[in-house]
Parts: sequence; C-alpha cells; structure tokens
Amino acid sequence: MKGGKIWVFKAIGGAFLAFLRDIGRMGVFLFDSAYYTIAPPYKWRLVIQQVWFLGYKSLVVIFMTGAFAGMVLALQLFHTLRKFGAVSLLGPGIALSLIRELGPVFAALMVTGRAGSALTAEIGIMRISEQIDCLYVMALNPFKYVIVPNFIAALIAFPLLTAIFDVVGIFGGYAVGVELLGLSSGVYFDEMKNHVRMDDIMIGFYKSLAFAVIVTWVCCYKGFYVGHGNSGHGARAVSKATTDAVVQSSVLVLLWDYLLGSFFI
Repeated sequence: MKGGKIWVFKAIGGAFLAFLRDIGRMGVFLFDSAYYTIAPPYKWRLVIQQVWFLGYKSLVVIFMTGAFAGMVLALQLFHTLRKFGAVSLLGPGIALSLIRELGPVFAALMVTGRAGSALTAEIGIMRISEQIDCLYVMALNPFKYVIVPNFIAALIAFPLLTAIFDVVGIFGGYAVGVELLGLSSGVYFDEMKNHVRMDDIMIGFYKSLAFAVIVTWVCCYKGFYVGHGNSGHGARAVSKATTDAVVQSSVLVLLWDYLLGSFFI
C-alpha cells in the first residue's frame, strides 16, 4: 500500500516536471525564433513559398467558412433583432462580430487545421529522418531554413486571410439579410458605416498577428522536437505531435482571444 502511494506521487511529480521542461523549452524556442526572425540574412524565397502554402492554399476554406459564418450570423441576428425592433442594426452586428472576433479566430482555426498540421508533420519528418541534424552538421542554422520562413509567412498571411474572411462574411450576411430576408441594402451598409470604427478593424488586425505567432510557434515547436520526452519515435511520434499541435494551437487561440478581448473591450 505504501509503495503504491509512493508510485502515485512519483508519477504526478514526474508529469509535473515534464510539463515544466516542456514549457521552458517552448519559451526558449519562441525566443530563438524571434531572434533569428529579426537577424539577417533573410531567406525570402522560402518565405514566399510558405506564404503560398499558408495563405494562398487556404483561400478555399477561408472563402467557404467566411461565407457560411456570415450567412448564419445574419439568419440568427435578424430574428433576434426583430424582437427588439432593431433589424436596421443587422449590418453593423454582422460586421463587428466578424471583424472583432469571428474573423481572426475562425481564420486562425482553419489555417491550423489545414496548414498547421501539415507544418508539424513536415518538420517532424525532417527531424526523424535526421534532415535537421544534417543542417547542424553542415554548420547551417535550421531555424533560418525551417522555422523563420514560417513565422514571417504567417505574419503576412494571417492578417490577409482574416481580412478576406471578414469581407466574404459580410457579403454572406448581405445575401441572407438583404436578398433572402428583405432588409434594405442601403440600411445594411449605411448602418455598418456609422458603427464600425477603425479601432474595431485594428483589434482584428492585432488578434490576427497574435494568432499567427501562436499557431506557428506551437506547430513548428511540436514538429521540431518530435521524439523528445515520452512521445516515442518514428511515424507514431509524428502523428502524436501533429494531433497535439492542432489541439494546443486551437486552445491557445481561444484563450488568447479572450485575454485580448478583455484588454481591448
């Protein structure tokens, strides 16, 4: 009985220490990534490739998600505002919801699922196939070739994808609110112009930048350190790292959205 209790405490302590080591390693990884992102030389060809991968190849899912998000918002807000005699505020309600909250969050989650998981798997395969070790052997900095282009590309792609999501969502709301439910198009856009401020747009922009750092940080870290700790080795380790990257990135995006929302409110 006594030995069983000791084993339980050892297991809890070992898990806690492993968690602390992982947090520390993630912090060092983020610091190194930020340093090498600022320090020249810059691998612009690799950055352009990653902008294409993270941004351009995510356009379809961003268009689809943005359109249906705006349509659902219009459908629900219209019936809610009608109870208070305020259907004229449908346009600003949709615009503010998308620009301040749903646009940055949904865009980040969609890119995480489509591109972040692939990023983790790609870097993880490079790790288990010893390609990253080969860069060290050739006296090349793997951060410059593997990590930094993804950070720069994400900082470029995420705000653009968020802006596209917002615009598509607003027109999706227009399709439902004006064309389907009969609201005047002049009221829809005029009220939006009266209530949406540049501060609201900048909040969405700041959130998209923060989410770009979070998603790239977590996904690159999980791939870069595949096989460390108790994650195993080989294909199973890459699979686990990819799953962990998507889950942790999504949770951190939602958590950070709440913190930023509390700060900017």
